[in-house]
Amino acid sequence: MLTQAHIDRVVAAALEEDAPWGDLTSEYLLPENARARADLVAREHGVFSGGEVFAAAFRLTDPRIDVELVVEDGEWFEPGAVLAVVTGPARGVLTAERIGLNFAQRMSGIATLTGRYVAEVAHTAARIVDTRKTTPGLRAFERKAVRDGGGRNHRHSLSDAVMAKDNHLAVLAHTHASVTAALQAAKDRLPHTTHIEVEVDRLDQIEPVLEAGIGTIMLDNFSLDDLRAGVALIAGRAVVEASGGVSLETVRAIAETGVDVISVGALTHSARALDLGLDVRIDAP
Repeated sequence: MLTQAHIDRVVAAALEEDAPWGDLTSEYLLPENARARADLVAREHGVFSGGEVFAAAFRLTDPRIDVELVVEDGEWFEPGAVLAVVTGPARGVLTAERIGLNFAQRMSGIATLTGRYVAEVAHTAARIVDTRKTTPGLRAFERKAVRDGGGRNHRHSLSDAVMAKDNHLAVLAHTHASVTAALQAAKDRLPHTTHIEVEVDRLDQIEPVLEAGIGTIMLDNFSLDDLRAGVALIAGRAVVEASGGVSLETVRAIAETGVDVISVGALTHSARALDLGLDVRIDAP
C-alpha cells in the first residue's frame, strides 16, 4: 500500500536530489512575488496514475502551492486533456516541475501499459499481475500504478510469501531432497496463513508439487499446448500462474489456455514514461 508518509519521504528525497542547495535559476531570475498557473496536459492517450505523488512534489516545495487534480487515478484520458492545475508562487512551481512530472509520467506509463494488457484478456478469467522487477525504492509507487491500470499485485517482497523458483529447486535437487517432502516440511514450519507458490518448467514437475498441497503453481515459459495440458492436470487443485514470454502480442492466447494468473515483468521494467507536459503561465508581479 502506498501511504502518504511513504509518498512524502520518497518525493522529499527526489526534491533534495534535484535541488540540494535550492533552484538557482528560479531564485535569481524570477521575482519573489511572481505567481504561476501550470496545467498538467496529456500529450497522448493513457491512464492517469500518481496524482497524489504529483501534488506532493509541489506541496513539499512550497505549502502555498495549490494542486487541483482534475482526473482521478485509474481514469483514461485523451490527448489534450488537463489532468491537474497547479497555482502558486512561480519559483516553487518551477522548482517542483520536473520531479512532479517524472513521477506522473512514470506511473501513468505503467498504468497505461497495464490497462492494455488487461484489455487483451478481458474476455477470460485470467488476472494480470506484476512482478518484483521494479525500480529499487519505487516498488510501492509502481505497484500502485499497476492497480490503477486494472492489474493486480504479486507478492510485495520476499517476506510476504514462499515462492520456490527454479534455483531453489535446483539446490534441493543437488542435495537429493524430495521436492514433495521439502515442501511439506516447509508448510509444517510456516504459519498457516502463509501462501506457498512453486515454479515449474516441465509438466512432469507438477504432480510432486501437487502432492505437497501447494496453493499456486507457476508454469514458466510453457508452450501454449503445455499450458493447456498443465491446466488440465492441475484441474483446480491449485491456482495456475503463467509466466515467461508474455507480451501484448501473446497474452491473449496465454489467457485463453485457462490459466488463472499471468505475471508480466514488462509492466514495470519496460513501461515507457507517458508524454505529459506542464504548461506554465507566469503572472507579472
